[in-house]
Amino acid sequence: GRRQAMILTIAMMSGGSFAIAALPTFAVAGWIAPILLLLARILQGMSMGGEVSNASAYLAEIAPNDRRGRYSSFYYISTGTAILLASLLGAYLTFVLDDDQLSSWGWRVPFVIGGLLGVVGLWMRRGMAEADNQERNAVKAKAVRNPLWMTMKHHPRAVLQVVGFVLLATLAYYTFFSAMTPYAVKQRGAEANDVFVALSIATAMFVALQYPMGALADRIGRKPQLLTYAALFAILIVPLSKLIGPSFVKLLIVFCVGLLLFAMCSAIIPAVLAEAFPAELRGVGIGAWYNLTVALFGGTAPLLVNALSDAGHADWFFYYLAAAAVISFLTMVWMPEKRGQDLD
Repeated sequence: GRRQAMILTIAMMSGGSFAIAALPTFAVAGWIAPILLLLARILQGMSMGGEVSNASAYLAEIAPNDRRGRYSSFYYISTGTAILLASLLGAYLTFVLDDDQLSSWGWRVPFVIGGLLGVVGLWMRRGMAEADNQERNAVKAKAVRNPLWMTMKHHPRAVLQVVGFVLLATLAYYTFFSAMTPYAVKQRGAEANDVFVALSIATAMFVALQYPMGALADRIGRKPQLLTYAALFAILIVPLSKLIGPSFVKLLIVFCVGLLLFAMCSAIIPAVLAEAFPAELRGVGIGAWYNLTVALFGGTAPLLVNALSDAGHADWFFYYLAAAAVISFLTMVWMPEKRGQDLD
């Protein structure tokens, strides 16, 4: 069942956050401190890997067939809101605490808050209802042997489509929510505060767009929306990168346009992933191939950015994004349209 797995993932995330908040420093515990930090982060990474597959499947499975896009949009409504609140919390702490306070104890505060929110989420999930078809699907799933191999043997097209679809999604997420800030400040001379404010405004817009984009996909289908997103991303990402610099207005344009395009995709990620695999393979199909793609491309993106920056070619990263958008576009051309279809 999805509920038991999602209780486990949020318990792992909350436990990892509390563990980090309580860690001894290197000065107190020596090398045991970074080792414990690594273990806590691994626990949180495992939690995140399991959360995506089960939350995506759950949102799609409890939704009426004609409203799956709308239900899916709540994944990034919550994610985007959390990112925005975390950014605001970070800004508040840096404003009210000096450097010594931050380095001595202030850095622990967000992890305590995160752990407490996890406890609230754990309490909420204990009362979750399973999807109506869960009992029937569980019987089918228990009869499957070597489920990961079954996804490749019987659903190779779905595997390739998930990888191609997630390729651009993970790079877009990493670029706008992580890489763009240090790139703008270090490579283009932008003011850090201008970047933060522009990103915060764009993130609020991104959250507000999730439900309308999910509803639009329920109305016109997944493919038209995804093809438009990938095509515009391929065309616009390099010109947008040229605007990055010491101008708040231009930074706001870059973040708003970029996150507007990403919202067209992010709003229906759970629906698209869930529609790719049958019920008995849905959890492992999404979990394995989504997370593998995120690790290979999203996880290596920081290394690529640093390597290109060290070589004096930081701008080349945006051509890499454009190429990824082309690959995703070609993948989406061959993706079957499953708007309104029964997941079973």
